[in-house]
Amino acid sequence: MTTIYVPYHLDERLDGLVDEPADVTVTVEFPEDGDIWGRLAVLYERVADEVSGAEAPVVISGDCTTALGTVAGLQRRGVDPAIVWFDAHGDVQTLETTTSGYIGGMPLRVLVGYRPELIADRLGIRALAEERAVLVDARDLDPAEEEYLKGSGIRRYRLQDLELPEGPLVVHVDLDVVDGAELPGLLFPVPGGPSLGAVLAKVEEIIATGRVVAVDLACTWRPGNGAEAREFVQTICKGFRKDPNKFRTQRDH
Repeated sequence: MTTIYVPYHLDERLDGLVDEPADVTVTVEFPEDGDIWGRLAVLYERVADEVSGAEAPVVISGDCTTALGTVAGLQRRGVDPAIVWFDAHGDVQTLETTTSGYIGGMPLRVLVGYRPELIADRLGIRALAEERAVLVDARDLDPAEEEYLKGSGIRRYRLQDLELPEGPLVVHVDLDVVDGAELPGLLFPVPGGPSLGAVLAKVEEIIATGRVVAVDLACTWRPGNGAEAREFVQTICKGFRKDPNKFRTQRDH
């Protein structure tokens, strides 16, 4: 297992998000005159490089957009993953539908093919078929996201009802999927979610299938917070260090 720490929320450097020691810490010098997509492409290019060379990557960052680099890295080494996306939010906004302009609300939509010229083409991401993505416990959706998901192939599940897509899997967990009352300090807390223990148990259940090729953890809390969720991160990493054969490696494809 290789832990890859990306201490950023979008292009903002954030130190002290987690206590887990990393095998690799990804940092970059951003171009001063680039637009946000170009700046993020510089960062996620580095993430993709690290993931492509890691046998069992666990990527830990401060947002969900880092998953673009994780998927790009896997595809570079010939893996065609499906994705299991745990998140209280849909992350399927677009520049045309967002009311906030927040890019962190768009990464799943980008992964399934939205406007590849923004960043996917720069990273070499091949769009995932919508049917290869599942969204778990998303409960804070804008009307435009609800409308899109009604007509898309992305399947939505409650945690207890989750059905996995076929093939190798990326497990992406935004920790705000957990009930907001249980995790103080979240950037975008949402009530009514599952417990931290229930999410951990489900992730471990998925890992036990032997089909997971990467885990992507979005630590979406303010630095200095997230004590309970930090333990979640540590538990996932310790489990892999104890039994690295849980991961499906690139040799298995």
